[in-house]
Order: sequence, then C-alpha cells, then structure tokens
Amino acid sequence: MTKVEQLAKMIDHSILQPTHTDEYLKEQCEVAKKFNVASVCVKPYAVKMAKEWLKGSEVEVGCVIGFPHGNSTTAVKVFETEMACNDGATEIDMVINIAKALAGDWTYVENEIKAVTDICHKHNAIVKVIFETDYVTKTEDKIKLCEICTKVGADFVKTSTGYGYVKQANGDFNYKGATVADIELMRKHSGPNVQVKAAGGVRTLDDLIKMKEAGATRSGATATEAMLKEAVLRFGNE
Repeated sequence: MTKVEQLAKMIDHSILQPTHTDEYLKEQCEVAKKFNVASVCVKPYAVKMAKEWLKGSEVEVGCVIGFPHGNSTTAVKVFETEMACNDGATEIDMVINIAKALAGDWTYVENEIKAVTDICHKHNAIVKVIFETDYVTKTEDKIKLCEICTKVGADFVKTSTGYGYVKQANGDFNYKGATVADIELMRKHSGPNVQVKAAGGVRTLDDLIKMKEAGATRSGATATEAMLKEAVLRFGNE
C-alpha cells in the first residue's frame, strides 16, 4: 500500500453539517469513492442513501449517534444505533453524555457506552466513542474514559465532534478539536485493542500526518480531497 493509500485509509470523510443537502452528500460520496477512504461519516437519516451511493466500493458507511452534544437518553442512543445498523451503517460514532462525565458519574457513563458498544457488536459494527475534549478537559477524566472504553470493549476512542464550541474571551465561539497531546494521552491509556481517532481541526495533510505519528489510526476530515491531492504531489507512488 502506498503512503497516499495509507493516509486515505485513515480518513473518515465527514458529511455532518446541518446545511449539507442530499445532493451534497451524493457529491461527497463520490469524493470518498474516488480516493478510497476508510469511510464516510453521515447523519442518521442519510445512512441508506450513502449506502446506496457507495455500493460496489470499499468505503464503509459510518453514522453519528447522540450527535453533537450527547444529550439523548441511553435508550434513545441504543435505538438510534440499531436503526443506523439496520440501515446499513457498519461504523458508529457515539457522543458520550458529557454532563455525566463532567460530574464524575462514571457508572452512568460506563453503562451507556457499554449499551451502545454491545448493540454495535451485535450488528458486527464498530463503535467510536467521542469524548468531546473541548468540554472534557481534565486529564484524569480523559484517562478514566479511556479505561472505561477499554473495559467495555469499544473499538475506538475519539477526541471530538468538531462542534464543541466554547465561548472565547472576545465573545466568539470556537473549538480546538483534536490535539497531538490528547491523541498521545488516549493512545497511552487505552488498551491494545482500542484504536484512537482524531476529529475536529484536522484540515491539512501535515495535521493528518501529525495525528498519525501521535498514534491515531483514523481521523475525521472535511478537507479530504485537498489533503489527498497534496499527498499525491508530495509522495507520488512511494
């Protein structure tokens, strides 16, 4: 596998903006097929369409659950996951209950992650657990989440949604998303069977490579085409 192909297989091509239309979804599925990325990551209602448009390709269909703020009840997240899997999703990116994590209600958090993980594995789908590191900022909380995900058998730990906006000093809202430090921390404290996904703020080829070097095996991206075109220019057929 060439370097470009390896980088492409790191990418979950994200099509998640509320304003992304079905026409845009179809266009982006074509981009995903063209570059043979790992997966597309779509909104729940779009799973069936993405599955159809990606038919015959190696690109998996992923779906977000409890997105972007994780506030749904556990039962709703489980139901949403089952529907997504029945519609054809083979990868699930779930947002934890952020408030429960911040409050240290680890029993609730563990039970919820386990419930979604179990339903994913029942359908032979993989689950990526989103911590939302712009909100869950304490190192000890991130470590605890890694330990929980390892314990319940989650397939990935994931930094962010890309929608974890925090009010800045000037009144604007912005987010950091994935950082090298968080990827390294999550890799260190997750078990060997748990992979790490970067998400939010990975906008350039250099960003993607930094995340790979820090221990991420997947990364969410919207600038997929630009990054991989640059990779072709930089690496050729290496």
